Amino acid sequence: MIFREATREDVPYIVEMIANDKLGKLREDFKDPLPQKYYDAFQNILKDSNQELIVLENDLKEVIGTLQLSFLQYLTYQGGIRAQIEAVRIREDQRGKGIGEKLFTWAINRAKERGAHLLQLTTDKKRPEALRFYEKLGFKASHEGLKLHF
Repeated sequence: MIFREATREDVPYIVEMIANDKLGKLREDFKDPLPQKYYDAFQNILKDSNQELIVLENDLKEVIGTLQLSFLQYLTYQGGIRAQIEAVRIREDQRGKGIGEKLFTWAINRAKERGAHLLQLTTDKKRPEALRFYEKLGFKASHEGLKLHF
């Protein structure tokens, strides 16, 4: 398996994985051709050195997983860096094979390489199986998260 930065050619595969669950189906617009807004977002991610959009390829060079790491510089923790992991997805036919754990192991190591003192994530309360998975990996529900949608 190969972890690498996503390319423009990977964007449809990434969006397909993001759209392929009960919540993603409600908020994504996966179709062929893929709407330009996804490519625009990809370009913005690509230009930002604090963003890493990663794909995981299998031995056949197929994209089977993805995640995005954001590195946030802030003043607390003595000017620390925190890493935020988002949009972790495994292709549907590859789930249950330990690939998610491999993605998280990679992300944890990458966050440490970049000097982050913690890796954080949020998960929707409508995804209890994801919460159990994250807790199994050692993540703790230490804070209450809030969102304001516009």
